[in-house]
Amino acid sequence: MGRLFGTDGARGVANTELTIELAMNIGRAAAMVLTESSERKHPKILIGKDTRLSGDMLEGALIAGLCSVGADVVLLGVVPTPTVAYLVKKYNADAGIMISASHNPFEFNGIKIFSGTGYKLPDAMEEKIEAIVLDNAEEYVCQQGDALGRVTRADEAVEQYIDHVIRTVDQRLDGMRIGIDCSNGSSSVTAEKLFTKLGAECFMLSDKPDGVNINDRCGSTHMENLQQFVVKNHLDLGVAFDGDADRCLAVDDKGQLIDGDFLMAICALDMASRNKLSRKAVVGTVMSNLGFQRFCADNGLKFEATAVGDRYVLERMLSEGYNLGGEQSGHVIFLDYATTGDGQLTAAQLLSIVKRRNAKLSDIATLMTHYPQVLINVRVTPEGKKQFSDDPEINGKIEQVKKELGNDGRILVRMSGTEPLVRVMLEGLDEALIGRLGQETADLIKAKYGS
Repeated sequence: MGRLFGTDGARGVANTELTIELAMNIGRAAAMVLTESSERKHPKILIGKDTRLSGDMLEGALIAGLCSVGADVVLLGVVPTPTVAYLVKKYNADAGIMISASHNPFEFNGIKIFSGTGYKLPDAMEEKIEAIVLDNAEEYVCQQGDALGRVTRADEAVEQYIDHVIRTVDQRLDGMRIGIDCSNGSSSVTAEKLFTKLGAECFMLSDKPDGVNINDRCGSTHMENLQQFVVKNHLDLGVAFDGDADRCLAVDDKGQLIDGDFLMAICALDMASRNKLSRKAVVGTVMSNLGFQRFCADNGLKFEATAVGDRYVLERMLSEGYNLGGEQSGHVIFLDYATTGDGQLTAAQLLSIVKRRNAKLSDIATLMTHYPQVLINVRVTPEGKKQFSDDPEINGKIEQVKKELGNDGRILVRMSGTEPLVRVMLEGLDEALIGRLGQETADLIKAKYGS
């Protein structure tokens, strides 16, 4: 993880950590690095944003930085992150930038950068941008006269993205009644239109963003609203997205949570049955539930685990020729259709399977058993985030927990790639045991390094 870019872009509290000066300089440096091989006099950079209040401010700063080094900017407006990844190739742009802090509270914001191929930047390219911004490795090229960049708007971006997602499924959804939680984020401008076009009757939640209510007790990080809503209104199922709509989680007709592991299990088995699962393999992460890993083994599917972060899942998929991968949190990548996680595309795939099978999601979801899991987030100091992994006492506690769980469970302690948190995760057959051991481990980390 770099000095500016975490596992999912540069991120921080807007106007405090992620300042307009920093945003402007990231724009300048990104244009210089990403367009080194461009033959255009004015390289083309797309910018999209989610609904948080600081988006306009940071968009203005990025525009200033990009245009000052001669790049032309195409504004997409409020769009889901995967819209930027899709359109950067369709528009033959040199790069795309998404202003979003994903599932984080509104006061945070972030800058995600996509190359001209639609993929997130590799580490080496991010490090080159960091060197320019933080170390003055190169001087900014300040253009003058007609060498300055221009700004245009792509008013058709939303419709083009919606049409793209529709083309990825072969089933209409006529007769289905679905709940949709937009997290007051980017999917507020796309989801109802998309799933209505597919034929579903849509019942909307948290689809009225005001700049500060994004991810506020709603969306894929707070599923309880959708769970109650689906049951109360007798809906077929519900889907929820995060602030920038690159994640999707679902709720079945009984109100039960269908997380990313369940989504991948359902989609993997369906794709395998239609000979569409490349190499009969699925890529997950070290956080993937033991139940999902055993589901893959029981169904003759290969499971591969990467570090946490959809960028690492994608890297493995590309290197090994796999076409399905994702995270328990709901980042699912269908590489046949997208270059990044796409919540609404994932929802469309799930809904098409339910429709094709003419079954209830609660019945389909029985294909996998979910092992009880405990996840405790410990807020730590910046120093603690760096030091906890080398602490002998903490490592000793982890080893003790491993022995106590044996083959019927596991513990994983890792730092967050986007927040000042250490995440303590345990899985096992004995829910009371993993709860106790997880709390003991978290309490030790908090006592030594808590903020």
